[in-house]
Amino acid sequence: MSFLKTLRSPAMALMLALGALTAAPTLAQEASAPASAAADMAPASAPDMAAAPADAMVSNVQHEEVENPYGLKAMWEQGDLVAKATLVIMIIMSVGSWYITFVKWWEQQKMLKSAKEARDNFWNAGTVRKGAEALREDSAFRYIAEQGLKASEHHEGTLLENIDLHTWIGMSVQRAVDLINGRLQGGLAWLATVGSTAPFVGLFGTVWGILHALTSIGISGQASIDKVAGPVGEALIMTAIGLAVAVPAVMGYNWLVRRNKVVMDGVRHFAGDVHNVLLAGKR
Repeated sequence: MSFLKTLRSPAMALMLALGALTAAPTLAQEASAPASAAADMAPASAPDMAAAPADAMVSNVQHEEVENPYGLKAMWEQGDLVAKATLVIMIIMSVGSWYITFVKWWEQQKMLKSAKEARDNFWNAGTVRKGAEALREDSAFRYIAEQGLKASEHHEGTLLENIDLHTWIGMSVQRAVDLINGRLQGGLAWLATVGSTAPFVGLFGTVWGILHALTSIGISGQASIDKVAGPVGEALIMTAIGLAVAVPAVMGYNWLVRRNKVVMDGVRHFAGDVHNVLLAGKR
């Protein structure tokens, strides 16, 4: 019996050992399958989940447009009739100032060119008439010469005979000079007016914007930044626009006045010389 037990116990041990060896690979495979599946899912899903919000953020940053609620566009859309009228007035003042500045500069350039032509062509002619014909028809210097010639050739009549020829020619030439000076001065009053009134127009818009801010505070009952930022921003924009309109107008006015002085000095010198030549009989 002990022998049988001895044989039986090793046999049982051997069978148990074989069973354990055959079951171990199966258990290992079953244990490794979930781990490998989890490992396969983790690398694939983590980058995708991390990349999706990043792509969404990039697309939002690239395509999202933030509008300024307190800018010029918002002021025009939200402003009342008084604010819009004030802004339109300042725009008209600015456009008119720049237009007049450019036009007067162009006229002065033409006058300076005509003065050079008069120095080169008029005084080289034998008579005043030939010198006038050598100038362009739209030249201010030709106009002065023609007016002097007309006065020297038509000094007749009951009343005109009471004026001596020297005075009559001088009066005619001076009228021509005054007319040219008046044309050069035209438009400068607009620049002076804009330069002196544009800051006050902008100040009016500022006061109107502050009034809106105070009204918003009174209606809401709280002085929060969202209640006063819009009207105060409107007020500051009006002030800035008023200064932007006034400063170029003042600078343009002073610059054109200085150039007009240079041009008119040449015109007066030419008119005086023509007057003396006509009195000398070189018609």
